[in-house]
Amino acid sequence: MKGLLMPRTSGSTYGEKMIEVSVRFWTNDIASEKGQLVPKHAWDSGMVAVPRNKTHGLGGVEPMAFTSILELTKVIADALAKQGVTLHMGRKSRRLMKDPPQKSKP
Repeated sequence: MKGLLMPRTSGSTYGEKMIEVSVRFWTNDIASEKGQLVPKHAWDSGMVAVPRNKTHGLGGVEPMAFTSILELTKVIADALAKQGVTLHMGRKSRRLMKDPPQKSKP
């Protein structure tokens, strides 16, 4: 990429090229009976984890909680940043950021 100092690259084994993020939703206390669950029902909160990946040097960090699905993307970004992952904007993100909305005059 232009203007960026990129870290050295390395080979990788099959299945470890991608960085994985695990999202788990709480399902407790939804059913009327203790110890039971309602299939396909969950709270809009839970945990985000970045599983161990030797190729990328990831792992060993506690999962991070989110209390609303609305904050899920922020917690995912924070979990990746905590591991030192740099996200590069794709074509669609660059296009969306190219022309930010203008503030209207009062």
